[in-house]
Amino acid sequence: MLSYPNIDPVAIALGPLKIHWYGLMYLVGIGGAWWLASHRMQRFDVHWTKDTLSDLVFWVAMGIILGGRLGYVLFYDLTAYIDNPALILRIWEGGMSFHGGFLGVMLAVWLFARKHQKSFFELMDFIAPLVPIGLGAGRIGNFINAELWGKATDVSWAMVFPTDPAQLARHPSQLYQFALEGVALFIILWLYSRKPRPTMAVSGMFALCYGIFRFIVEFVRVPDAQLGYLAFDWLTMGQVLCIPMIVGGIGLIVFAYKRQEAAQA
Repeated sequence: MLSYPNIDPVAIALGPLKIHWYGLMYLVGIGGAWWLASHRMQRFDVHWTKDTLSDLVFWVAMGIILGGRLGYVLFYDLTAYIDNPALILRIWEGGMSFHGGFLGVMLAVWLFARKHQKSFFELMDFIAPLVPIGLGAGRIGNFINAELWGKATDVSWAMVFPTDPAQLARHPSQLYQFALEGVALFIILWLYSRKPRPTMAVSGMFALCYGIFRFIVEFVRVPDAQLGYLAFDWLTMGQVLCIPMIVGGIGLIVFAYKRQEAAQA
């Protein structure tokens, strides 16, 4: 069994002002994606300027934060937030939904595309390889917060998390998600997008791979206490939300290549 590195969730404390690692991970994710996007910007559109990219980053960041928080409220714990609406503002304590953030980003990109007269899916294909940076950073934030841990296990790399009332050795599922949703997904999308692909294919690959990776990890991750398992004593809300992503990802990839073949015929 490995020892959990008991890191203070507060990175910097200046009197009443506290800056949490969880919040800093969002800055790392957005900043890292911004930096990589600036290096790929001219390949995407030679007419784009740094101001155009900054505008896109702002819209996407708002989509992530607002969509992620509202998604968590709606999908995972609506009753608690109805009882105490002030909880919605306490983002530093966690409680962000990837699927809500994903929907928020899609809406933000759609609005941005309309404003700049760009194709929605062309923009999504441009953004998709950058997203795993934020996903990986967010999972590190979950690990530091000692939240979203896995089921009890006797594997040699199990950990006892300080937030676990039972103090059992558990799967460090946050690190599994960091490895899959962050590192592996980034490598797959970065390599896949290096060659010209039909519009929608990169977006489809993102949805497919993320959905599969998240679906797999949910088997060893403890479901949210207020929800538990939704069906069959193993199906979680995360898995339910990943099913349309997997199906949609396959559909986008197939449609993208069929449309390309039809155009070339």
